[in-house]
Amino acid sequence: MKARVKINQRTKTLILIGLAIFYLAGVAIWGISGRDAALTTDFSRKNLTPCLSYLFGTDWLGRDMLARTITGLSISIVIGVCAAGVSAVIAGLLGVAAATMGKRVDAAITWLIDLIMGIPHILLLILISYAAGKGLVGVILGVSLTHWTSLARIIRAEVLQLKESVYIRTTRKLGHSNWEIAKKHMLPHLLPQFLVGLVLLFPHAILHEASITFLGFGLSTEQPAIGVILSESMKYLVTGKWWLALFPGAMLVLTVMLFDLLGECLRKLTDPGSAHR
Repeated sequence: MKARVKINQRTKTLILIGLAIFYLAGVAIWGISGRDAALTTDFSRKNLTPCLSYLFGTDWLGRDMLARTITGLSISIVIGVCAAGVSAVIAGLLGVAAATMGKRVDAAITWLIDLIMGIPHILLLILISYAAGKGLVGVILGVSLTHWTSLARIIRAEVLQLKESVYIRTTRKLGHSNWEIAKKHMLPHLLPQFLVGLVLLFPHAILHEASITFLGFGLSTEQPAIGVILSESMKYLVTGKWWLALFPGAMLVLTVMLFDLLGECLRKLTDPGSAHR
């Protein structure tokens, strides 16, 4: 009898993380390298239903919908990575500042967080994107400046809790400097929270980029972005061309779910109680 190899929860989590990263990286690389194919028009093949030659069909200009969908997703992933990275850095800096720089700074940052969270999210995002000239830079700025508030609150709460912990007080009484305490004791505790928050910002960034582009306040119509594809497909759905919206929408949902799964897996890895089962 062969012994059956039992895979623990941590190994399963690592496998899921690897598969998610492989898919997302593959989509990003494929989309960037296949941009020309997404823009190629051929009227001899327009409005083809999904088949072996064109898995996602073609549109009214004869463009390959698979190539357009993958390219659109790659644009969304790049925007999501840039916007989530900037937003996470803002959240980290303001969260730490609120918890360590006195009551006045804490009150000012808390007021700013409450102000941003009190404004309808999509409205604020559209206003910032429009003010920045829309396009790629406008979308990244809009998403970056509206998604940092929740993570900043979490980091602020973590730092306040650490400051009052017994081992931090003991370390300070032993004569260690604030820099040493931050580097050796606070940073290792905050880093997992920061990374999980960073990854979980990706799906929100991607969805909101697609949303404002769909509404006409994001990327230009020359870009084969998912929001542009879905917006253009609306006028053709009534004529029975269902594949123009179904496959791009399904791929967008799949990508967002994988980013969410990646964040959940990272959370499990940083929580030994949930990872070792």
